[in-house]
Amino acid sequence: MAAESVFIHVIISLSILLFTAKLFAEIFQRLKMPVVLGELLAGIMVGPYALGGLPIFDGGPIVVLDETIKHIGELSAIVILFVAGLEITPREFLRGGAASFTVGALGVIVPFFVGFIIFSIYGLGAFETLLIATALTATSIAISIQVLTELGKMQTKEARLILGAAIVDDILAIAVLSVVITMVHSGNITPDIMEITFLILKILGLFAALLMGSIFIVPRILHREKLWRSQGSIEGITTAIFFGTAGIAAYIGLSPIVGAFAVGMAVASTKIIKQVEEYVHRLQFIFAPLFFAIIGAQVDLRGINLNVLLIAGMMMAIAISTKLIGCGIPSLLFLKNKTKSMRVGIGMVSRGEVGLIVAGVGVTSGALSADIYTSIIIMVALTTIITPIWLKKAYQKELPSKET
Repeated sequence: MAAESVFIHVIISLSILLFTAKLFAEIFQRLKMPVVLGELLAGIMVGPYALGGLPIFDGGPIVVLDETIKHIGELSAIVILFVAGLEITPREFLRGGAASFTVGALGVIVPFFVGFIIFSIYGLGAFETLLIATALTATSIAISIQVLTELGKMQTKEARLILGAAIVDDILAIAVLSVVITMVHSGNITPDIMEITFLILKILGLFAALLMGSIFIVPRILHREKLWRSQGSIEGITTAIFFGTAGIAAYIGLSPIVGAFAVGMAVASTKIIKQVEEYVHRLQFIFAPLFFAIIGAQVDLRGINLNVLLIAGMMMAIAISTKLIGCGIPSLLFLKNKTKSMRVGIGMVSRGEVGLIVAGVGVTSGALSADIYTSIIIMVALTTIITPIWLKKAYQKELPSKET
């Protein structure tokens, strides 16, 4: 009965999160505000740390945020990144390789070192400083993708640069996260530079192998008209492939979303792209609002005090300025346009999964104090909330004609 009760609790929680997310999406669309912002705020409001914490379900909170719910959120991110991959062919991605790598790499390096230097001066311990610096690195690309899709701007040059740079950013941030977590667990704050370099090169190599494998294998599986004749076969096989590749990516030490993105690009170069797009956009109607509501539901603001507000304010200032400088300024070299370059910087501001992982690892290992943990959560939440508003505002003055 206990297992059945947990299952019932999970499906009730998902129902409340999805219903509220869609309701807020409607409200925000009518207010001409980013729909994703409504979905995030819906999660915050009905999450277990707010209204969802009311003891209605057998004396417990009506909305639960257990591992099952979080895993569904991760599955939702995989769907979102597969859809994003459909927007760019491998040739287009590789053509923008130098720009994506430069902007993505600086988008990790600048926040990490600025965060490390400032919080070292502030007087925090070595491990806390390292964890904060790591939390400041990775962009939550799903937020920007959703806003750009909503605005019909996914085909613009700056959107493609945001997408490519964010994938590089994600890969490098995972490498940094791997190193820092190893340091925290081992207690060694002076790692071998050669070891770090090898790890980063290994992760980049794994991504390249995954991408090339997807480009070579996926079209050959899908272009079998005589084999895939029954209704829904192409859609089902495609779904199996992008989830399977996401799993392979996670197994070899990459982020699952990187695998889904690679398959999306591979499908983008096939002749069944339109058929797959129509199907996955319908999937996105459910999984996208669930993803953002689940992210919002993880925001717990009950531990706020003056020290938390001060540290969170410093983190926010670093989080915003370092992405604008680290990503926006290098973009100018490739886009030759200040407005478009600024949009790239804004599109990279939102933090997400890596920040939450760092906070979780830090607090469970005892390396982070409660105040620092809460500050990281606030930084992640606020950058996630302001990015869609700011990005939409950056496009407001543009003519309605589609930009290329």
